[in-house]
Amino acid sequence: MTHAAQTRTTEHRTASEAETAAVGRALGRTLSAGDAVLLTGPLGAGKTAFTRGIAEGLGCDPDDVSSPTFTIVQEYGGPVRLQHVDLYRLAPKEIDDLALEDLWENSVLVVEWPDRWNRRPSDAVEVVIEPVGDTDRKITVSRI
Repeated sequence: MTHAAQTRTTEHRTASEAETAAVGRALGRTLSAGDAVLLTGPLGAGKTAFTRGIAEGLGCDPDDVSSPTFTIVQEYGGPVRLQHVDLYRLAPKEIDDLALEDLWENSVLVVEWPDRWNRRPSDAVEVVIEPVGDTDRKITVSRI
């Protein structure tokens, strides 16, 4: 008899960028090379702040983390390397050409705007950040 994988979902409420980063930091401490995080939320929701927290949780310098909107991919070194990807400005064909699957083989991969990625992994951690007012956020983390 086979069992379907169960998804575990946790919900967090934050009231500041620092609290959003703290949720990311806690998640980062549970990740290892080969893990992918799909990060969804509107512009200005706090995706980069969340990623800064993930970086810190992995042992990377959080002060190095910036939005990869124009560079597409930012890499941060540490005990576990972090690949931070922003797909906002790319079409699906351009994303296929990036070969993202190769990026996270020895890294943790965080992808902003993952809805544009046709071949995203089914076992990725999915994070949705929803603004609730000016500074408050609802963060939903789902993992298999």
